[in-house]
Amino acid sequence: MTSTSITDATRELLLSRIRDVPDYPKPGVLFKDITPLLADPVAFSALTDFFAELCVRHGATKIVGLEARGFILAAPVAVRAGLGFVPVRKAGKLPGATLGQAYELEYGTAEIEIHAEDLAADDRVMVIDDVLATGGTAEASLELIRRAGAQVAGVSVLMELGFLAGRARLEPGLRDAPLEALITL
Repeated sequence: MTSTSITDATRELLLSRIRDVPDYPKPGVLFKDITPLLADPVAFSALTDFFAELCVRHGATKIVGLEARGFILAAPVAVRAGLGFVPVRKAGKLPGATLGQAYELEYGTAEIEIHAEDLAADDRVMVIDDVLATGGTAEASLELIRRAGAQVAGVSVLMELGFLAGRARLEPGLRDAPLEALITL
C-alpha cells in the first residue's frame, strides 16, 4: 500500500463502519457492506476528504466512478476536489456515443462503457471504487480511459481484498500510476 495522509484512527473509524454479512450474496461469501460507513457523516466525510486529497496530490482533472458503489464514493469526491465526475457504466446504460470494453469474469465476460466525449487528451483521471477484488472492472476502466485519449492519474479504493490478487492483475495496466487502498484485507 502506498503511504497516505490518513491517520490510524481514521482508518480504524472507517473499518469499524464496514459490516460483515456472511453468506451474501451466496453461501460461503463474506460480503463487506459499506452502507453503515455511508450513513455515518463523520466517516463518510473523512473518506471523501482522503480521496479528494489523493486526486489533488496526483494531479487529477477528472474522476471516474465504477458502477455502482464507485458512483456513491466518487461523486462527492469530485465535488469536494472541484473536479468533473464521469461514470463508468454497465453496457447499454448510457445514451449517446460510448466506448465499450469487455473483460473476463470468473464465469464469463462483462462489458463496461463510458461516454466518448467526457474525457479529453489533457485529462488526468483518478479511478475511484469501493473494493478492489480480482481487478477486472478496474483493469477495463484503465483501458477505456486510455482509449478515450486521457491519462490515468491513479486508482483509489476503500478496500483491497489482497487474497484475490487484483493488484497483480492491475499493475501492467497502471503503467506506474499509483494504486492506493485505505484498507487491505
